[in-house]
Amino acid sequence: MTMAFHISLVGRSDLSGEIYRQIRQAILEGRLRPGERLSPTRELAAALTVARSTVTIAYETLVADGLATSHVGAGTFVSHQLAARRPASKARRSTVRAIRVRGVWETISVPTVFVRAADFDFRTGLPDASLFPHRAWRRVVARALRSCEMAGGVYENPAGNWDLRTAIARHIGISRSISGSADDVVVTSGTQQALDIIARVLLEAGDVVAMEDPGYLPTKDLFNALGARVIGVPVDREGLVVQALPAEAKAVYVTPSHQYPLGVAMSLSRRRALLAWAERNNAVVVEDDYDSEFRFGGRPLEPVQTLDTTGRVVYVGTFSKTLLPTLRLGFMVVPPPLREAAHKAKHVTDWHTATMAQSALAWFIDEGAFARHIRKVSRTYGERHEVLTAAIKRNFGDHLDLVPSSTGLHVAAYARRASVDHIDAIASRAFDLGVAIQRMSTFRVDRKPQAGIILGYGAIETGRIAEGLRRLRRCFDERAPRRADAA
Repeated sequence: MTMAFHISLVGRSDLSGEIYRQIRQAILEGRLRPGERLSPTRELAAALTVARSTVTIAYETLVADGLATSHVGAGTFVSHQLAARRPASKARRSTVRAIRVRGVWETISVPTVFVRAADFDFRTGLPDASLFPHRAWRRVVARALRSCEMAGGVYENPAGNWDLRTAIARHIGISRSISGSADDVVVTSGTQQALDIIARVLLEAGDVVAMEDPGYLPTKDLFNALGARVIGVPVDREGLVVQALPAEAKAVYVTPSHQYPLGVAMSLSRRRALLAWAERNNAVVVEDDYDSEFRFGGRPLEPVQTLDTTGRVVYVGTFSKTLLPTLRLGFMVVPPPLREAAHKAKHVTDWHTATMAQSALAWFIDEGAFARHIRKVSRTYGERHEVLTAAIKRNFGDHLDLVPSSTGLHVAAYARRASVDHIDAIASRAFDLGVAIQRMSTFRVDRKPQAGIILGYGAIETGRIAEGLRRLRRCFDERAPRRADAA
């Protein structure tokens, strides 16, 4: 492969020497790798507007120094016998004072929970990639490519592809009774971008945002990064404790259908109380309905957005759990007063989400393939939910108190006796045995962390659940300190 390489000769007099020095530096720093083909002398000379002999001299010097090899009829290549050095960063080479970044970024870490694979993967947020309808998806992607070619590849409306917005509005209207038209739908690159847009539209620096505690920490990091002040609000068996909401909050972020990470559903009375609170305090409710498509028992409760009569709720959905996280497709349904600002915020963020993926998903939904996929995977996930919860009740009753949940792709369990430190040790030991779980304490917002574990069943095969839990049980049975308040 020929690598087009930038060389600057502006203000230089020794042209051959300068070409040699810049290529030599690129080779030694590893920017040009062993085996890569240098541009033909004729092409490089034309690009630099110098005589071909000027480039030839530089190449011959590189060969003489052992930095390159030349083969008649094939070209000049970076030498395979040269071990490329790691490039020195600009920060190490520069004598200028280091550029300062905002202090908030020192408090935020990039998640590493999915970096290492596990034989028995009970981590949350992962659907089963083997269940993804690859054949049907390839067909709609091919159709989208043809459509994009015919359309000329122009930029899209910031709010998203109209056909997809229409398909989403129709789908959630039927499956979740969400009220709203395609005009109210904004297609995003996942839930996190939807939350980013909402924050940009609603919040000023220093504004208060309330969220569930324990809760979805990327939301806390996002709001903090944008200058908001996040206050955690406790959660009990009925969901968010509305009475504990701070009156000064301009927005409250909730996961009422399947609280993340505890898994409880917000009761109908709490949902109504939340809407009444928002009306009294002139606040916005952000409803994240991230995996409610998967329900395995009980009567479904109406989304908060459906109960809303005053336009206080922004409804957020994602296809990361129903399809694949790698697609990076989500959406939000915004009240009409927020519509124009949301479109502008989406535009300044990234203009629009990838158009071909949007077109493919629109056809996928319209053809009924999405609904068929949900029905199919729901049966599989329902079986896993039953196997997992039954095993926890049967084999971990002396260690764990399972939180009742009949929705989504994970369950939570409080530790009966173990401390937070003990659970940390259990999780570490379990990973050594090939079992990946998540600790409840890592989801704390600003309250005292709770001892417990979170178990996802989206990414683990049904037949592997029993062995994974057997190994986890071994870790619980090891001797460990008890909580001080339980001693």
